[in-house]
Amino acid sequence: MEVKKGEIFGLLGPNGAGKTTTINMMLTLLTPTAGKIFVDGLDVSKNTEKVKQKMGLMTQETVVEADLTARQNLNLFAHLYHIPKEQVSGKIEEALNESELQKFADVKAGTFSGGMQRRLGLVRAMIQDPNILLLDEPTTGLDVQNRSTMWSRLKLLNKEGTTILLTTQYLEEADELCDRLAIIDHGRVIAIGTPSEIKRIAGTGRVLEVIVKPDDVSKVVSLLKSKFGLASVAKGDKITAELDRDGESEFTKISAMLDKEGITALSIGAHLPTLDDVFMKLTGAGLRDSSGEMRGGRTNIRWR
Repeated sequence: MEVKKGEIFGLLGPNGAGKTTTINMMLTLLTPTAGKIFVDGLDVSKNTEKVKQKMGLMTQETVVEADLTARQNLNLFAHLYHIPKEQVSGKIEEALNESELQKFADVKAGTFSGGMQRRLGLVRAMIQDPNILLLDEPTTGLDVQNRSTMWSRLKLLNKEGTTILLTTQYLEEADELCDRLAIIDHGRVIAIGTPSEIKRIAGTGRVLEVIVKPDDVSKVVSLLKSKFGLASVAKGDKITAELDRDGESEFTKISAMLDKEGITALSIGAHLPTLDDVFMKLTGAGLRDSSGEMRGGRTNIRWR
């Protein structure tokens, strides 16, 4: 896959698909078993320090030094990234303003809320003004308000010229932020393109979603196939199937069929294809499902 300069590129996949492994290879923390990774034309296996200087990282776990204040956390990372001494103070003040933590600059980070720690983690990852920001599920565990705030900050960073690689399990997050994205499963890219292009994989029609009692699932799957020619996917008590272009007419007939067969639909509806529908169609599993152990694939990643 190739990530272009100035874009927000999403990497989606279930647990164990290889998202974090990919990030760690880019950071030279893991050595690829095959293939090459280039950052700004530099082979990461031969230019470790130069590559690290170009990238900032924010992990899915909120990692701050709890016994240090916000200012001390930033000061520590400024020195780790070898920022000239005369610039450190200005960088720290800029980061505190950006994260809206000025009033808490000298408060221990361990007392911060989850949202405050994430804001600190983001500006800490940007302390050396990296060209590329790697975000490994940065909004995991955040409430709706803090997630929305994080989205706004990422959009602003991108607008200012930062290239962002984002791994996520939140479909709406990828849809909201990403210029392009890749879906991976078992260490392999199975789809790549803009969110709109990816969604088209799920078809041009609407997606039927039916929730029934567990005992009725297999019967509904069979009826959809025999009476409507629809291939459906069952996940627990939820059944999804791709409708044709005339989805409204087909939806009405299916509802009537369930009534006739004496099957109670706890919920029934139809919606435009989502990224989760794409993943279900490609793999037969939901995007948040655990996919087991990752199988080895060929690595070929390039930033330009």
